[in-house]
Amino acid sequence: MATSRQEIASGERFEFGANWARFLSDLDEERMQRASQTLCEFLGVDNLDGKRFLDVGSGSGLFSLAARRLGAEVHSFDYDEESVACTMELRRRYYTDDEMWTVEQGSVLDRSYVESLGRWDVVYSWGVLHHTGDMWQALDNVTALVKHDGCLYIAIYNDQGYKSRQWTWIKRAYNQHRWARPLLLVYGLVRGWGFTLLIDTIKLRPLKSWRAYHLERGMSAWRDNVDWVGGWPYEVATPEAIFNFYRNRGFGLTNLITRQGWGCNEFVFERGILRSEAVTS
Repeated sequence: MATSRQEIASGERFEFGANWARFLSDLDEERMQRASQTLCEFLGVDNLDGKRFLDVGSGSGLFSLAARRLGAEVHSFDYDEESVACTMELRRRYYTDDEMWTVEQGSVLDRSYVESLGRWDVVYSWGVLHHTGDMWQALDNVTALVKHDGCLYIAIYNDQGYKSRQWTWIKRAYNQHRWARPLLLVYGLVRGWGFTLLIDTIKLRPLKSWRAYHLERGMSAWRDNVDWVGGWPYEVATPEAIFNFYRNRGFGLTNLITRQGWGCNEFVFERGILRSEAVTS
C-alpha cells in the first residue's frame, strides 16, 4: 500500500501537512481562542470537560488543541505524515507529556484501525473525509466511532454541479503539474476573494475581510486558499445526500450550516436521535 508521501510524489495527493506546517508559524493565542469558541458554538456546549474527543484527520492540529483546552481527552490521527507531525508539534508546545492527548498516524479507510479506536463522545472531521479518495466509505467508517448519544461533527465540500467538475480538473492539474501551481493559486484567489477584496477597497478598507478571516475558525486565509486549490483527492456532496446517508444509519441532525457556493457544508449529528424533517440548502 502506498504511503501519503508516495502518493504526493506521484501527483495523486496534495501536500496537506506541508501546507499546515507553514500555518503553525501564524498560530497565536487569538486564533486558538477562536477555534475553541467555534467548536463550542457549533456543538452547543460551554466546554468539553469529561468528554472523549476524536479528531479524524487532524491536519494542523488546531482543533485537537482547542478540544484539549476545553477539557476533553483527545485522540488525533491523520493519514498524512506531515499533518501528524504538525499535531505532535502543537502537543509538544502546549501539552508536553500529557496523557490526555494522543497523536498517531492512521487512515479512516483502514477499517481494522478504525475499529481499534472504540467509541467517542465527539467525533470531529472538518474538511477531511472528501479528501480520502473514497468519501462515502469514509463517511460510513466514522459511524462506528460515535457512542450512543455521541456527536459527529463533519464538514463536506458542497456539490456545485458543473463548477465542482471544473474544480476537479483544477485540483488534479495542481498536483500533477508543478509549473502550473502559481497560476492556479492566483486563479483560486481571484475566484474566492476577488469580489470581496474589491468591495473592501471601494469602501476604503482594503484587505479588511482578508485580515479578519481568522476570526471565523482561527484559520489562515492564504493557507485555506492553498488547501482549496490543491486539495486532492476531491469529492463533493449535497446537504440532502449527507443528511439522508446518516439518517439511514440512525443519526439525527442537530446543527447545520450550508453554503450556496464553494466551501464546506457543516453538520452535527447525534447518534440515536432520529429526525424526520428534510434538509434543504
